[in-house]
Amino acid sequence: MLRKIVLLAVSLVLAGVLASCSALEGDGRHLTPLSGAAKSRLAAMGSSPQAAMMVRIFKEESTLEVWKQTAGGSYKLFQTYEICTWSGDLGPKFYEGDRQAPEGFYTITPGLMNPNSNYYLAFNLGFPNRYDRTHGRTGSHLMVHGACSSAGCYAMEDEQIAEIYALAREAFTGGNRSFEVQIFPFRMTPENMAKHQSSQHIDFWNNIKQGYDYFEVANTPPAWDVCEGRYVFRQPSAVNATASMAGSCQAVVADATIVSAFQARQSADAAAIQSAIMRLADAEVAAAEAEQRRINGEAEMAARSEAINNAVGGFFDTLFSPLDALAPSEQAAVADSTPQG
Repeated sequence: MLRKIVLLAVSLVLAGVLASCSALEGDGRHLTPLSGAAKSRLAAMGSSPQAAMMVRIFKEESTLEVWKQTAGGSYKLFQTYEICTWSGDLGPKFYEGDRQAPEGFYTITPGLMNPNSNYYLAFNLGFPNRYDRTHGRTGSHLMVHGACSSAGCYAMEDEQIAEIYALAREAFTGGNRSFEVQIFPFRMTPENMAKHQSSQHIDFWNNIKQGYDYFEVANTPPAWDVCEGRYVFRQPSAVNATASMAGSCQAVVADATIVSAFQARQSADAAAIQSAIMRLADAEVAAAEAEQRRINGEAEMAARSEAINNAVGGFFDTLFSPLDALAPSEQAAVADSTPQG
């Protein structure tokens, strides 16, 4: 009996120590529950806090999207957040210290969540991923975090990262082992792809656009791998997949219906991109011609102004030239003889 009392006392002491350690390590912000409004929005879209989630980031638009899986298995957009700031330019990260925010596909596990971040709350993107390592890219501690301050990361307002963190936490609680983060330079529309055709990153962007297009037609995030230095995408748990991922460098491996829709979208976008490139080229020519007309017009106006000034100056020179030719004494005499009034 005495032994049980001692063990109970020790247990209570340890519990108090652990509780106090936890309190010292953080203020519990990582445990902040989802708001009632967020839960209501999830229910209205046929989802739940514990359902799987996915994140999409668009640099040029400075937006972060959270998508949630519905009861039917497809994903719906839950919320779009404005990114407070992100580092670098459009394009992927290459090496440690380039202050460039990464682009590509990243898998977030519970071990990458950081409840004790110096930037309020954060989750690590897991850079470099397999694709990045294949291409010799280096870097560490690339995050999505709060505090609106970035040095190679995607920084949110504290209130935003608190909700995003809570959504991820609840998804893990629901038994999901990870969630996917897809990072793009911009929304990969034909117009944007055409606008950036001359970029040094266009081949990489064409590759990750395949994953973008997969999600657009399948409404579920693809599984991804790397084959011959490129991203390849697969339908998770595809029952009637056209091929296995192993040994296949097909851009997309999925059920025939998804593959067909993916190929149709790629073909339509390719044609639209070419049309957009031609429109942009025509617009550039028209803008150059308009600028040249403006320059020519300004030059013509300047020439006319100079000609008028020369003509007026010549007129007065002719008018007063007889008087100017006289000696000073003669000019005075002429002036005295001029009738007054």
